[in-house]
Amino acid sequence: MKLFIYAIIFFSFFDLFTQLPVMSTFAISLGATSFLTGLAVGIYSLSNTFGNIIAGILTDRRGPYHILIIGLLTTGITLLGYHLAYDAYSLLIVRFIHGLVAGLIVPAAFTYLANTSTTKRGKSSAISGAFVGIAAIIGPAFSGIMASRISVPFVFTVTAVAMLLLGSLAYFMLRIPIATEKKDVKLVDNRYFFSNPNIVKAFSGAFFLMFSQGVIAYLLPVKVQLLGYDSRLAGTLLSTFGIIAVLVFITPINRIFDKIKPLFTSALGIGLMGISQLIISLASDQTILYVAMMVYGIGFGLLFPSLNSLLIDATEVDTRGKAYGYFYAFFSIGVVAGSITLGFLDLSLTASFALTGCILLLFALFTLLPFQTKNHAAH
Repeated sequence: MKLFIYAIIFFSFFDLFTQLPVMSTFAISLGATSFLTGLAVGIYSLSNTFGNIIAGILTDRRGPYHILIIGLLTTGITLLGYHLAYDAYSLLIVRFIHGLVAGLIVPAAFTYLANTSTTKRGKSSAISGAFVGIAAIIGPAFSGIMASRISVPFVFTVTAVAMLLLGSLAYFMLRIPIATEKKDVKLVDNRYFFSNPNIVKAFSGAFFLMFSQGVIAYLLPVKVQLLGYDSRLAGTLLSTFGIIAVLVFITPINRIFDKIKPLFTSALGIGLMGISQLIISLASDQTILYVAMMVYGIGFGLLFPSLNSLLIDATEVDTRGKAYGYFYAFFSIGVVAGSITLGFLDLSLTASFALTGCILLLFALFTLLPFQTKNHAAH
């Protein structure tokens, strides 16, 4: 059962990562201006944020079973819609719907996984993180190769078939009633999520993790180019980070997540990511860049499962779906915020990486602040 959920998580993130190398060029091929090209890339994250929040609310009301099936099937159908895009505006419509319905899947999947993982929730989070990491490694390479050899819509068709198959199988495989499928729903005020210090730290961690990812995706290729290296080095560096993160997820190192409090491993993870950004700001050759991305991979590998464990520990079955909805909404916002913020500040490359590193290190200290968690009544 868990393996099937892991497969859903893998293809959900595979869907996301296959978009990264091809969407801007696909939009340009349909005649999009530079503004519409940027909008086509960003509108997915915007609608995905709404999808995440909606998924969280519906998951707490109906349970993750129905939301997963609806999300998988509608995402599969929408992915086929890329074949119908004939200009920039039709592409924007498909992108908006795609982001919205795809946003239903991940919060429901992680809620299902969390509610069925009664023991070793840290290790379970690490394994799910491994599938995210593998998707991050395979997705961009697959879409880049297939788009150049066949077409961009073909890339999305492959993912669509996987989504439709998973949605059909989920109807039968996840049908067994579990604690997450409930009739009596306890309504929870949104203030509950934003007044609990550990939940706030989990949300903030999700935001800053993807803020950092946005900076890496936006500026690392530029750094590589300025140092005089081929653009392929940027892809190799990103693969290095992904491989190291997956090793943290799947090797015996993952036992750390059930032995050490997630607040400490979260702080260590985000701190290492901050140090990595500082190293990149000072890097003068590819050896230093590889070291930086290895440090970044270890940090990412520690942070992602820790944030999931922190959220699981701070919530109950009745509130977990909505919590995961907000959690992944902050993921979506963070991706865009990193590149937009630095673009707006118009800093030098060195200053951009240094500023990001300092922000991450400050958040690591914030994570360790001994705020007292209070029990807030749900209304």
